[in-house]
Amino acid sequence: MNGSLTKAQAGVGLPAVRHHNAALVLDLLREAGTEGISRLELAERTGLTPQAVSKITARLRAEGLAVGAGLRPSTGGKPRTVLRLVPDAQFAVGLHLDRDGLTAVLVDLAGRPVAVTTAPLDFGAPAERVLGAASDAVRDLRAAEPHKPVLGVGVAVPGPLDHRDGVLHRVTGFPRWDGFPLRDALAGRTGLPVTVDKDTNAAALTVSLSEPCGDFAYLHLGTGLGAGLVLGGELHRGARTGAGEFGHQTLQLDGPLCECGGRGCIEALCLAAEARGDRAEAARILGAGAGNLVGLLDIDRVVLGGRTVAADEDAYVRGVRAVIADRAARGAGGAHVTVTVADGGDRPVAEGAAQLVLAPVFGRVGERG
Repeated sequence: MNGSLTKAQAGVGLPAVRHHNAALVLDLLREAGTEGISRLELAERTGLTPQAVSKITARLRAEGLAVGAGLRPSTGGKPRTVLRLVPDAQFAVGLHLDRDGLTAVLVDLAGRPVAVTTAPLDFGAPAERVLGAASDAVRDLRAAEPHKPVLGVGVAVPGPLDHRDGVLHRVTGFPRWDGFPLRDALAGRTGLPVTVDKDTNAAALTVSLSEPCGDFAYLHLGTGLGAGLVLGGELHRGARTGAGEFGHQTLQLDGPLCECGGRGCIEALCLAAEARGDRAEAARILGAGAGNLVGLLDIDRVVLGGRTVAADEDAYVRGVRAVIADRAARGAGGAHVTVTVADGGDRPVAEGAAQLVLAPVFGRVGERG
């Protein structure tokens, strides 16, 4: 993984930042993969002293998080001991609670899925039934590695919501969830720490860790439409953690009624075009919204994702690119904007939910806003 979300650039050898410095080292061990990295390289790249690195790596080895990976040939001095991360030392669970389905994934410290389950889900069912399905999925995944610790559960759900407190708001089409304390309720059922975030933010986190750094908008078109924004190298959640409600910008003042209560929302227009088989129109509508984001945020990258996009990636990429290029030709911004597709349809959402748990471990907290 070559991206980094809010990863600090240097260590500061103070007791108050012991975890911070260990996170820096762990992140470099993860980036190094199976080839490993030497203590000297760790010191050079973190800015920590060799003595501090030795103490940190000794602790990580004692905790089973790092292990020796052989010796690097000498260039004049003693051969250097190389260390690597132990990916299966700990795990994290990611849950994607979509409007019509549940995807659960168990990932190791390297972010690799080791077990995945899927099942139908009625997000409009009573909360107890949805919580039961979610906790059952966590239990089943933990059984896949019963002797290894699970750090926590990340949950990705449609927004809007309060990420800090793990409380849902009026999810479009499902107003009964308004004010529901999902984080605390699921933590009580599983006995694990739980982090809750929007599905689009989770997917954007996955993209940021697997592709080059930089600002971008991730647009997810599946059962709904939303955006995950990475700005200044961080997930941008907004002052009230409600940023990214992309699907509910108005494109037609007198347009069709949307489940959010508004009219002419891009989500309603885009999904209606898909439903009647007019994919070119759906892509054009998505492009109009993407063009607005490009002009507003001055970003040079748009990443598309979700099951609906995955059904015809070429059509959506062509449509979105065409609208943005037309805006650029009229001097409205958007020159040199790249439009790509995140692999895996809805899969990055569940994997990103697990990364919500792992990110702080590796100093990739993404907590601004």
